[in-house]
Amino acid sequence: MILRIEDTDIERSQVRYEDQLVADLKWLGLDWDEGPDIGGPYAPYRQSDRLEIYREHAERLLNDRKAYLCFCTDEELELERKLAHAEHRQPIYSGKCRALDLDESQRRRAAGEGGAIRLRIPEHAIRFHDIVRGPVEFSNEVVSDPILLRSSGMPVYNFVVVIDDALMQISHVIRGDDHISNTPKQVAVYEALGWPVPEFAHLSTILGADRERLSKRHGATSIATFREMGVLPEALNNYLALLGWAPHGGTREVFSLSELVKEFSLDRVTPSPAVFDMEKLYWLNRHYIKEAPLERIAQLALPYYTRSIVSEMARAAGVEPSEPYPWTPPPPVTDWLAKITLLLAPSVDRLDQLPEKASLIFHCDAAAALASPDNAEVLAGPNTSAVIEAFSGKILDDPEAKAHQLTPERFKTIVNEVKTEAGAKGKELFHPIRTIVTGSHSGPEFDKLIPILEEGSHLALPRHVLSVHERVEAFMHAYRT
Repeated sequence: MILRIEDTDIERSQVRYEDQLVADLKWLGLDWDEGPDIGGPYAPYRQSDRLEIYREHAERLLNDRKAYLCFCTDEELELERKLAHAEHRQPIYSGKCRALDLDESQRRRAAGEGGAIRLRIPEHAIRFHDIVRGPVEFSNEVVSDPILLRSSGMPVYNFVVVIDDALMQISHVIRGDDHISNTPKQVAVYEALGWPVPEFAHLSTILGADRERLSKRHGATSIATFREMGVLPEALNNYLALLGWAPHGGTREVFSLSELVKEFSLDRVTPSPAVFDMEKLYWLNRHYIKEAPLERIAQLALPYYTRSIVSEMARAAGVEPSEPYPWTPPPPVTDWLAKITLLLAPSVDRLDQLPEKASLIFHCDAAAALASPDNAEVLAGPNTSAVIEAFSGKILDDPEAKAHQLTPERFKTIVNEVKTEAGAKGKELFHPIRTIVTGSHSGPEFDKLIPILEEGSHLALPRHVLSVHERVEAFMHAYRT
């Protein structure tokens, strides 16, 4: 695998784009055997460093009469395109400069007249074999004589990739089917230079759920965005590999990168468009989050908590939060946040959902809990009032709870006492208690949640985390008023 930087389109080629693409590939765990960063036998691997190579080959084609100089101006070419459109014809170049004498053309160029070098498309159909689609044929009448070298001296994509692929000994060109119309032009360049044509495989377009071409309106469409969302690289790799390809047997869906390398074959790629199913990606991401070591997930999750807390602090101060987020949690806080991650990570689709899931830990709004329609049925239950009074009385009087050192064992004992006194069990018992403590009648298991709440209330956080005692105190104040 070769990493080649194709940057002859100067307006669209910026260092920041290159850096982002390289970072994305490395984050995905994809590596290369040759490239601008590690060198190789066919260096340089950046096209802007190979311009002289392209010019030499363009001049060779010109001297062999397989290409010609075109002096048509941009205005003339635009007029041709408009006329073809008006007459419902293919907007291809008319070949106006094809018959110009080469010596005369060279004299005009030497005199300073700007001229592009165009390839002469042969007077026969252009054929090639596509591994995915089989035999493909383009009539020469629908393939315009392509520009190889602009009048500015800058080569074009369809020319430089052929030169590079041939000189770098590329055997397989695998790309999206939006490039299939470029292929006949490239095949014509190979033939004009007398070089063997590589194997082509054009992969199917990826569609959104509405079966339209995937675009920004469908949501995340860049590697960087998925990374920012907290999708793990192994999940994204796994899912992307399944778009338009199926393994032998067709039932297995979870593959490591090394397993994909072993299993993949182009003959199982389908020409049918693949639909990007975000829920399927999230299913895979949940699987990999659960399988990953806690230390890794805790480290990956930390910036999401930090961002959430700092954003909240900024808004409380009346300013909009912005990057970078300067607060770095001390070790006791990072350890505590790791426990929250262990508790909540199995229930999220992606890591950026963790702060919202953790809001029941960071925030306690008793008035909102009492007013929430989701809690209305619980609060109206026949035994709810008895459960609330019994539970709150015991927690507010309990020495461990007052000291913010309530243990899961002591909490369980209190709940069992409330069960007996209030004559409630199951949902009638636990839903009111959960509503008091967390503001919602559903959530994490108490034996894991209670230690996190108690520990958090002792930490030096930008926003104080309420202990169970403080939560009950706040709820009862709102409940009675």
